[in-house]
Amino acid sequence: MRRRAGVVALLVSLIGMFLVILPTSSALAHGAMTSPATRTYFCYQENPESPDSAACKDAVAQGGTQPLYDWFGLLISNAAGRHREIIPDGQLCGAGTTKYAAYNMARDDWPSTTLRSGSQFDFKYNAWAPHPGTWEMYVTKNGFDPRQPLKWSDLEATPFYSITNPPLGGGEYSWSAQLPSGKTGKHIIYTIWQRSDSPEAFYNCSDVNFTNGGGGDTQAPTAPGTPTASEVTATGAKLSWAAATDNVGVSAYRVYREAGAQDQLVSTVTGTSATLTGLTAQTAYSFYVVALDAAGNTSAASPAVSLTTGSGPVTGNCAVAYKVGTQWFGGFTGSVTITNTGTTAVSGWTLAFDWNDGQQLSQGWSATWAQTARRVTAKNVDFNGTLPPGGSTTIGFNASMATTNSAPTAFTLNDTACAVT
Repeated sequence: MRRRAGVVALLVSLIGMFLVILPTSSALAHGAMTSPATRTYFCYQENPESPDSAACKDAVAQGGTQPLYDWFGLLISNAAGRHREIIPDGQLCGAGTTKYAAYNMARDDWPSTTLRSGSQFDFKYNAWAPHPGTWEMYVTKNGFDPRQPLKWSDLEATPFYSITNPPLGGGEYSWSAQLPSGKTGKHIIYTIWQRSDSPEAFYNCSDVNFTNGGGGDTQAPTAPGTPTASEVTATGAKLSWAAATDNVGVSAYRVYREAGAQDQLVSTVTGTSATLTGLTAQTAYSFYVVALDAAGNTSAASPAVSLTTGSGPVTGNCAVAYKVGTQWFGGFTGSVTITNTGTTAVSGWTLAFDWNDGQQLSQGWSATWAQTARRVTAKNVDFNGTLPPGGSTTIGFNASMATTNSAPTAFTLNDTACAVT
């Protein structure tokens, strides 16, 4: 029996090594425009489970919440530059997919970003998994009616800007480009990212409201309202505030944590709420909000809100050690060791934890792995389903990542919190 157990362990290790050296490249690319925000990103920021705007509510009612948790994944894996051939008219914003079909709805009340026609704008594109390629940005023609389905012929014939391999930093691509001149009112900026190392392509609809470009805007927005804190836990909280006003329009809000000589930027959002994560249990915090318009003018700070996080969960009879092994560009392999610290055996177990930096599970071994949004679960398989007192088992996985790869801060085993070692 000892020899058989050793052979099984060796086979498991070899399978893990084989999976590590064969990551699937097509699973590693994810990303979407965050400024100006896409439809899915706007609705995700509103809260997938309870969106604020009528358009986002209707989209969730039609397509469910998963497209918003996967707001960065609107892609066609075999596009290879054939965008107009494979995406039908009326389905551009959902890229012809069933999953994102709700975001093709033709209506004029999608959340939008106010931009000044002809001005310089700093575009931001989230890089959940970086890859080389070319971004092309198109804008709808003058006279476009957002209440009609978006067709390829509604777009200007050529992109108003394109860029190959833009600068990458802080988990996002960024570039500055001049917005089209002569645009007023509601339009759509349609962005295509075609990877150069794969036929995979990504598609984004960003709803915008153009104002006339004369003169230059030098008027700052008013200060946002005092934030209120809700859903405060040991490691997170939700902040909400009254909107700022601006002569042209507010394009974003920045949330800062008071930190002495240099306050820390913790979130940038386009809506009037932000969900904060990664806080420390039983710690006092103060946060304030600053509004930003499309011309780069910033408001005075809002009054601060103070909160104290709750205590951490009481741990049960288990301990977890999470370890990152090999890490490569866009991915990594990791292991989790689970130990029964109690006095009775654990028969059948499910481990759960959250990833907070957009990591996406690719494959795993020594457990049945699954992921929904940030939540990752691993359920025992036959050979490690029973953990005797003092016993442990190690399970492993491959995952994709962007530029940040922080470890989970909390783990549960059969819904009981474990000590993290």
